[in-house]
Amino acid sequence: MNFPKLSRRRVLAGLGSVPLAAATDVPDGRRDRPAAPEEAPGSRRTTLLRGADLVLTMDPRLGEGPLGTLENGVDLLLRHGAIEAVGRRLDAPPGARIVDAGGKIVLPGFVDLHNHLWQAAIRGGCATSDLNGWLSGCTRATLPRIDARDMYRFVHLAALDALQAGVTTVVDWVHPIPYATSEAYVRALDDAGPRFVYAACQNAADLALVADVKKNLLDPLPLASAQVAVHAGMTVRDELRQCRELARDLGVMLNSHVLEHRDDRRDDPIRALREAGAFGPGLLMNHAIHLTDEEIALTGEHDVRVAHCPLSNMRLASGIMPLPALHRHGVRAGLGHDGGTNDTSDMFNVMKAAVGLQRARHEDAGIHPTLPAVLRMATLGGAECLGMADRIGSLTPGKRADVVVLDPGTLNFAPRFDWTSQIVLNGQPPNVSEVYVDGHLRKSRGELLHVDTARVVREAERAAARVRAA
Repeated sequence: MNFPKLSRRRVLAGLGSVPLAAATDVPDGRRDRPAAPEEAPGSRRTTLLRGADLVLTMDPRLGEGPLGTLENGVDLLLRHGAIEAVGRRLDAPPGARIVDAGGKIVLPGFVDLHNHLWQAAIRGGCATSDLNGWLSGCTRATLPRIDARDMYRFVHLAALDALQAGVTTVVDWVHPIPYATSEAYVRALDDAGPRFVYAACQNAADLALVADVKKNLLDPLPLASAQVAVHAGMTVRDELRQCRELARDLGVMLNSHVLEHRDDRRDDPIRALREAGAFGPGLLMNHAIHLTDEEIALTGEHDVRVAHCPLSNMRLASGIMPLPALHRHGVRAGLGHDGGTNDTSDMFNVMKAAVGLQRARHEDAGIHPTLPAVLRMATLGGAECLGMADRIGSLTPGKRADVVVLDPGTLNFAPRFDWTSQIVLNGQPPNVSEVYVDGHLRKSRGELLHVDTARVVREAERAAARVRAA
């Protein structure tokens, strides 16, 4: 997805005059959040989730089957931001917060492997367009109009939307923007509270800004990490090689859109990635729809990871990822929302679409991904793609406490038949009752904590009006 080039002068404009908050009126989200009785903003308490009816640990060593299933009165102890124990009748440490999880489902937080959160600004836009029409009519037409102040509003809204829907880790592919706007972008993510990977894209002349964003904005934040975002193709292979070298220097992954549209074959992105020395486990490819059989095999041989975005691919008439073939070749895959073309944050819907598309195409109810497989893709599978499976993605003791509690006692979910299948087939964001990120309680009893939702929406509406009028 190429954009008009931003000169370094434009990128650096305004950096040396006044502080960002004063210059752009970006709010301090932590100051704006009203106090709530459950927990002060930013605090993290030892928590015992007591007596869950179903726990999907995603660790077969802890439970039954590939999802590590435990049932009937299962406890989960969270301490110091990590998962300390999973079992029955666990002792509650002194001063621990005890949460009654009876009748509930507990699982790892969802990993959104590909997003563009700023595109909340254009939700519902270009609804009759394919990918190329979306890029020209919505994305390229809108991004240059968004200043730092309004970027904060859109990203904050979208990040909170993802969080309330059970997404605890989001990978955000960020188009070339000025450093000041990057600062607002990162602040919005940090204020919202998810774990996030900021995949920064810049033109070749401005690649130094990627390192600056990582060092100055991301490295100081415990829940943030970086990737280098790129465009792949033979026409940009020199820039691609520079980005690959930068990613190696920074010790981070490379993140690229690859073969999202059939026309992308003309620029031979797989060949470009291979010639640039980027085709390996340090590469995350988004979409990867129009791969040849040879390229599918190569993706598996080189341990390249892929992000599947079925709702976006449907919306933009892009095609269907060859997910069963990729799976047969051992390719690691996760799920993504892909920004504005997903129109909202709903990993349940993404999972259902990922299953349904393959069943419809192959006329086979047993084709990959099965329901258990897609649940794994949405959690541990995404973590594996990011090289973060040692920290997140399962409820294994020692990993970070990114945890979601679902309430199945609702009109859309009940009555109980097969709760594991019902998570995918019946689940909706309102079923997410609690969300913990690194042990921090972000959502409780179905409500985001310390968030004035009406204000967030109101400010995003005003920002959208300003952008439309620009």
